[in-house]
Amino acid sequence: MTGLQFLTDEKGRKVAVQIDLRKHGALWEDFYDGLVSEQRRKEKGVPFETVKADLIKRGRPRG
Repeated sequence: MTGLQFLTDEKGRKVAVQIDLRKHGALWEDFYDGLVSEQRRKEKGVPFETVKADLIKRGRPRG
């Protein structure tokens, strides 16, 4: 595949990749979103009604 270069350690194991974003920018965005999602998987969520009430309290539009 063109547009990818791998960095290897002294034993020849791939340890990093360089991506040509002009060719694979959309793939990078998907990959990055997946990483962020996985990192935040165990975070406790905030109920929608709590967020909505906080926005109203701060005077944000109700739209």
